[in-house]
Amino acid sequence: MNAGERAPEMRLDKWLWAARFFKTRQLAIEAINGGKVHLNGQRTKPGKAVTVGSRLTIHKESLEWQIEVRELPKQRRPASEAVNFYHESEASLLNRQRQIEEQRLLRAAAPRPAQGKPSKRDRRMIHSFTGKDR
Repeated sequence: MNAGERAPEMRLDKWLWAARFFKTRQLAIEAINGGKVHLNGQRTKPGKAVTVGSRLTIHKESLEWQIEVRELPKQRRPASEAVNFYHESEASLLNRQRQIEEQRLLRAAAPRPAQGKPSKRDRRMIHSFTGKDR
């Protein structure tokens, strides 16, 4: 790179969308404005420039990614290609997998809510059990 050339860069919201962290750019913008995305350890704005080597911390729901930007795509690519746009730290990957496993176990242990109102048969059984004849 010559002295007058600048490193390639891309808007943060556009990169997050292209790397498939968010379905739309608007969702990426809302996450950035909500403080869910940090660029190089700092809270940032959607239009901030991302370059190769930038470090991002992304909070989405209860999960967290700590990644380093590896590529600035010209357009959005399939998810199988989008994973090559960044490198996730080993600690971040293990932590996220642990959180997913904990959530799965909590869902399995939680009682299931009732499935709507009782059927006619169920109501008859409830009435016979409680001794109510309407």
